[in-house]
Amino acid sequence: MTVRTLSRIATTLTPAAIALAQPALAEAAFDADAPIVVNGQRGGYRVEDADATKTGTPLLDTPQSVTTLSREQLDDQAVEQLNDALRYVPGVTLGQGEGHRDQVILRGQSSTADFFLDGLRDDAQYYRPLYNTERVEVLKGANALLFGRGGGGGIINRVSKTPDLDRTSGLLSGGLDTFGAWSLAADANLPVTSTVALRLNGTYEAFANHRDDYDGHFIGIAPTLAAKLGEATTLTLAYEYDRDDRVVDRGVPSLNGTPIRGYDKTFFGSPTLNHGTVDAHIVRARLDHELADGLTLSLAGQFANYDKYYANVLPASATASTVTLSGYDSATQRKNWIGQANLVWKGETGSIRHTVLAGIEGGSQITDANRRNVMFANGTGGTQTTATVPLAQSLTLPATSWSALAGNSHSNVRSLSAYVQDQIELTPYLQVIAGVRRDSFRIDAFDRMSAVATTSDDGKWSPRFGLVVKPMANLSLYASYAKSFLPQSGDQFSTLASSYQSLDPEAFRNLEAGVKWDVLPALAFTAAAFRVDRTNTRVADPSNSGYWLLTGASRVKGLEASLAGTITPNWRGTLGYTYQKGEIRQTTSAAPAGRQLDKLPRHQFSAWTRYDMSEKLGLGLGLIHQSGQFATISNQVRLPGFTRVDAAVYYDISNRIALQLNVENLTETRYYPSAHTDNNITTGEPINARITARVKF
Repeated sequence: MTVRTLSRIATTLTPAAIALAQPALAEAAFDADAPIVVNGQRGGYRVEDADATKTGTPLLDTPQSVTTLSREQLDDQAVEQLNDALRYVPGVTLGQGEGHRDQVILRGQSSTADFFLDGLRDDAQYYRPLYNTERVEVLKGANALLFGRGGGGGIINRVSKTPDLDRTSGLLSGGLDTFGAWSLAADANLPVTSTVALRLNGTYEAFANHRDDYDGHFIGIAPTLAAKLGEATTLTLAYEYDRDDRVVDRGVPSLNGTPIRGYDKTFFGSPTLNHGTVDAHIVRARLDHELADGLTLSLAGQFANYDKYYANVLPASATASTVTLSGYDSATQRKNWIGQANLVWKGETGSIRHTVLAGIEGGSQITDANRRNVMFANGTGGTQTTATVPLAQSLTLPATSWSALAGNSHSNVRSLSAYVQDQIELTPYLQVIAGVRRDSFRIDAFDRMSAVATTSDDGKWSPRFGLVVKPMANLSLYASYAKSFLPQSGDQFSTLASSYQSLDPEAFRNLEAGVKWDVLPALAFTAAAFRVDRTNTRVADPSNSGYWLLTGASRVKGLEASLAGTITPNWRGTLGYTYQKGEIRQTTSAAPAGRQLDKLPRHQFSAWTRYDMSEKLGLGLGLIHQSGQFATISNQVRLPGFTRVDAAVYYDISNRIALQLNVENLTETRYYPSAHTDNNITTGEPINARITARVKF
């Protein structure tokens, strides 16, 4: 019996029955004689359901576009950071994140906070690793019903690795690339008793790339303990510690409306000041219990402590002979508490089947932040906040110092939510999904610089409605409507201006229609047309200086299609295309109506495939294409379109030892994948080869 068949059977069983089936699953999934690199045989690139839906609903029956990146695909592409993995997801573009954090644009909506870990919010600003990740789920469209505020364009959920009760196993891996970056990682699964198991993941990564003065390192360790507390109850306890220490690189400036040429390696910063660190401690607990046949309860809690500091000198503008620099530093301490309870009932009322989700969630987020400005010596004994220096391959900066505190704030965000959703199967051919969420949201902020306290209270309903028609068991047609909101303080809530506290939140409305077709049992095709409307955007009140009106609006509409999975036993891959068009529909102080949204390429195409020539040898090939995009809403600087080609070779020395070679940017394309401002533009890496070795125990 194959793993795929066993897995499908397991999705229909109760937790107690799943526990009885685990030995068979473990035997198939952890065959000691199976080649460790030909991972497609264990599931391939297709995932049939997403944990982030909270109900275990097959993706075929989910009325929204969802992209999943399996562990097999992440390994085949040799990616170790979330932002690198997302390059192959249709409809996702990357922001620069100021060189110190993940920032994504989903359907034209930029966010630094719509990230989740096992379904719980992980919203601090840092680079997320993948060493302890089983798969990545990208749920597109408004997702407030399940995840709360934000998520107007979608959310990204990382699913962690979990222990296996039935087998001791281990995996060591190491990699080295041509820039000098290297990494080591270990993954050990250790059953303690027949009902308790420990899984331990750890990694060390040393950073290097094509840029001058760039280096750093990452350390991560993640132990997870799982225990069966009876036939119907499972307890999971997890801890993750991540330490990121790197140079903060803000890229290159622009000149005459495009990224400046000839300076792709030049570091427009200070080798001594540009530095960032993050210490993240994340503790999670989850209890799953089967109350009765078809009725399950899940309780989850998370405490996260983030301690972050970064400092940078950055380019502000450039001429043909000079560049103007500015700079600042920022320190942030954040503590997040989240508690969540979900009750799922799968049953029938007469001939109608239901999957009902009812849940509550509460959270507290406490943030302390401060900021200083970089001061440059002006040559006459004084200092100033900017410096203009000759443009050169290696810049010469004047002496620097720090200003007094320019910002110092404290904020406390408390939220309480309740939600209910019913997936109603009226007939085998027709399903209706309807639900609503109520969020009560309070922000208390205190500006220590001005000694001003502000408070904002919001209470919002977030509805969701979907219709799924299944003319065949392997084909579904769907349409959906969903709404989300975001308080006017932005997605990080570190400050709350007094002029914002009475304003209604921004609103996101998502309309989507699509088709999902399981072409083969392990190969899925999806296509969707969508529209995202964003309203209540702030605009300065022309008659009251310092006050705002909610008259701004934007719209993104587009089409996307993808194909993912196993085509033949030796051939698997992913294919994606997205067409998007976004514009400002009502004038704001930032942009007039008709202006195009930034970081939104009209066309995106990605493809990745692996073909195993034999039991020992495999070949991989990838392609990423983006058309041109504007760096910011000013529409003054345009990032040129580009096409990048990647390749890979896989070789199994034995059933336990495997090697792979990944080559990025095989054709040496010059490209600029992301930006933060018109003068903070990331340069793409030239050709780079990485060799990885894996040893299984």
